[in-house]
Amino acid sequence: MTNEAAITLFKNGTVVLKDRTAAVDVAVRDGQIIAIGSGLAEEAVSVEVVDATGLTIMPGMVDAHVHLNEPGLGDWEGFETGSAALAAGGCTTYIDMPLNGIPPTVTLDALKMKQEAAIGRSSVDYAIWGGLVPGKLDYIESLHEAGVIGFKAFMSSPGDPSEDAFREVDDYTLYEGMKRIAAVGKVLALHAESEPIVSKLSAEMLREGRTTAADYVASRPILAELEAVNRALFYAEQTGCALHFVHISSEAGVRAIMAAKARGIDVTVETCPHFLKLTSDSMTEKGASAKCAPPLRSEEEREKLWQAVAAGNIDIIASDHSPCPEELKRGAHFFEVWGGIAGAQNSLELIVGEGHVKRRLPLPLLAGMLSSGPAERFGLADRKGEIRVGADADFAIVDLKRTYTLTKEQLLHKHKHNPYIGEEMHCKVVATYVRGIKVYDEEAGLSAAKEGKWMGYRETGR
Repeated sequence: MTNEAAITLFKNGTVVLKDRTAAVDVAVRDGQIIAIGSGLAEEAVSVEVVDATGLTIMPGMVDAHVHLNEPGLGDWEGFETGSAALAAGGCTTYIDMPLNGIPPTVTLDALKMKQEAAIGRSSVDYAIWGGLVPGKLDYIESLHEAGVIGFKAFMSSPGDPSEDAFREVDDYTLYEGMKRIAAVGKVLALHAESEPIVSKLSAEMLREGRTTAADYVASRPILAELEAVNRALFYAEQTGCALHFVHISSEAGVRAIMAAKARGIDVTVETCPHFLKLTSDSMTEKGASAKCAPPLRSEEEREKLWQAVAAGNIDIIASDHSPCPEELKRGAHFFEVWGGIAGAQNSLELIVGEGHVKRRLPLPLLAGMLSSGPAERFGLADRKGEIRVGADADFAIVDLKRTYTLTKEQLLHKHKHNPYIGEEMHCKVVATYVRGIKVYDEEAGLSAAKEGKWMGYRETGR
């Protein structure tokens, strides 16, 4: 280690590297990792030592799927509160989705509005998705050039009927959009549920007065996910477009995507902590806080997803943090309430607690899905997702021996509904560092400084 000023030395912790865990020290200068090794000397003119004795230093989570609902939605989640929750949960970079803002991020002007809303208000680093919707195909190239990380489309209705809302794609828009996205070298992320199937089944349920949580699950079957996945994969084969399937809820969906990979299609698969922690019974037990689309599945399906995780068949685990004001989680019946789980603060703790502490899955395997996998897929791997020399010093410092029960008061996102309240968590994030700067500490809380920077297309160097 060179004899220079302003070095932070993380000592005595267990460090999660790409392929192993190791009892090594990590030296940081100017926000980047400059050395990793045993017994790094405290030789610099100015050294701050962070003693991580008894703790695990993980790469900060790269959450590729969050909805922070800016600009223009008023009393909804925003960059300040959403990024605060992410920081407290060990996330150091997130990618914000294009819907649920006014306007949605489907034009260059809308992207600029979102960028302006985020400046100086995010606790951690971020990137932004563009949207693929009918009537906006001509914006794909300009959004690409302006720095969106990729594009997102819905194959089923996003649920907002207003004229300027984010809309699901028709088959022509999906096919033509894939051609244009392939031409600019970006990834298309897809919410894969068949709109004809789910809309017809939902209408039948409502007509028959079947409006319970179990009825909602039945209205969005695994078949609807599989149909949409296979249709999109067919278009990808024709266009050469790289695909990323968000929040896949079924083992059959994972298998279909794996088979496509084996055929040479450029595709990745994401699942979410709620599919690995909760089941369809949780929707009845916990109510509207556990409603999401696609819905939670059976205990058997959850175990199959864990098997896919253990086998390394999941590329990315992301929160799909989708909050709303409290009143939208109240309604006459289950179909009427807002569908979205507010879990930004809990993803890393849930996956490490359930996956490593309880199931003994290796930490590098889980870190690959939480951190390096999304960084690699979305062009951030030169700086994000891994603890290595030259990367940003983005760390989640975790106590694997701590258990605690989650309470509403611990949550930092704006509206405090969360299906994990009352659940026992099997590890605890005690500090989060972004580019070597501590943005969250369990005792001191959230840093007042908003250190988050936009990781745009030009900045990633892709």
